[in-house]
Amino acid sequence: MWRDVARQQAGVLTRAQAVAAGLSQDAIRANVRAGRWRRIYRGIYASFTGPLPRRSQLWAAALKAGDGALLSHDTAAELVGLTDGPGRTVHVTVPADRSDVRIPGVVVHRSRRAAVKGHPTRTPPQTRVEETVLDLAQSARHLNDALGWITRAIGARLTTSDRLLASLRGRKKMRWRRPLHAAITDAGDGCHSLLELLYLRKVERAHGLPRGDRQVRRDRARRYDDVKYKKYRTRVELDGQEGHPDHARWRDRRRDNDATVDGDRNLRYGLGDVDEYPCAVAGEVTEVLHQEGWTGHPRPCGQPGCVFKLRGDLHGPGPM
Repeated sequence: MWRDVARQQAGVLTRAQAVAAGLSQDAIRANVRAGRWRRIYRGIYASFTGPLPRRSQLWAAALKAGDGALLSHDTAAELVGLTDGPGRTVHVTVPADRSDVRIPGVVVHRSRRAAVKGHPTRTPPQTRVEETVLDLAQSARHLNDALGWITRAIGARLTTSDRLLASLRGRKKMRWRRPLHAAITDAGDGCHSLLELLYLRKVERAHGLPRGDRQVRRDRARRYDDVKYKKYRTRVELDGQEGHPDHARWRDRRRDNDATVDGDRNLRYGLGDVDEYPCAVAGEVTEVLHQEGWTGHPRPCGQPGCVFKLRGDLHGPGPM
């Protein structure tokens, strides 16, 4: 029955599907003329009246794109919760030999790997999370934006570093391959945001600081420390948002207070601090770690104005 087909596709079906389910061309035209159906694209119909829900829009685009088509990029990210909401444009990927696909309001991508990029069970037809992340990374305008897609997906537990690395190996051409590979590995080790990744690279690793533990569970309420130097009783909280609603500020304040109650030192930095003043951040972290017993020597990162001398002594925290 055509109703069964439509029910599985958010109320949308193609003319070919309707005919295969037993409707004649005249019956299809009669449904449209009577207003029971409406045409979304040529040969694609909504079998209901009223506003067209987002899921029905996406089904219509995928069906119009034809066999082998997959919702992809921002649209596939929307479907798995990788973005905050619907994008302004629908993205569809079709096999590379399909040069005839043109859909109003839809961005059509072509891929030689379309046959292996599809998710085996999710509907509407869409790319697997790993392929979605790499597609978005590849189309990003800046490297940090590309890295952000990777950390976001792993941090949200939508995929794993192993799966992303496998998909990366399957691509012969990939812009920023080496930094993306490194980011996937670091994200798998606990860097679950771009800010956490930048802290690891530009502050901790670049200046030879001790390696902190990542995503350390603090209590049964499942609160986590972004970075914890357990031996030196120091925590670093990395705050990726400039402003917070009241409940988030309370959560952060309680986390800081808990650290004080536990006898730990607590440092907090935002994206601007870590990205623009990594050497100054490293200077502050070093001061605290030294006060708590670290006897190591940080090293200069090689950037002009680094707060550390060549011999590794602290030269001052610099502006923040």
